[in-house]
Amino acid sequence: MAEILVVYATKTGSTREIAEAIAARIRSAAHEVTVLDAADVGSVEPYKAVVLGSALYAARWRPEAVKFLKRNAPALARKPVWLFHSGPLGSDLSAQKAPSKVRELASRIGADQPTTFGGRLTPETAVGFFAKKMAQGSMAGDYRDWDAIELWANNIAEQLVAAR
Repeated sequence: MAEILVVYATKTGSTREIAEAIAARIRSAAHEVTVLDAADVGSVEPYKAVVLGSALYAARWRPEAVKFLKRNAPALARKPVWLFHSGPLGSDLSAQKAPSKVRELASRIGADQPTTFGGRLTPETAVGFFAKKMAQGSMAGDYRDWDAIELWANNIAEQLVAAR
């Protein structure tokens, strides 16, 4: 069994790709890592630490990510947990406040508030009428900052090594 669980909730795959990049960086620090969709996680008990990321749409986390936090809150409160969300588009990628329920759950489990990463919206990946219309306009593009994602994941890896 892997020691670190990286969990994601995504609509178009962008957040999954961020989760996979985070997992790869943590693996490079000699940790065993499992990457799973939030809907596919049975229990977090076997893991020493958890990273959870959700797509952020209209200031909301994906429902499966919120359900994951609620369902696993008691166990997560006993582990190191890092949270992120992705979704802001455009040139102003300032930190986005998590939904109130996520902020409450993060506080309950002792995790910092989620780190914000830019999202991706392209005509090829857009799902739904509104997203498809946005993907045809000036908001379309890939706003993920892979250097920032790697730096954040590197910080997690360093904290995990220090905790050994």
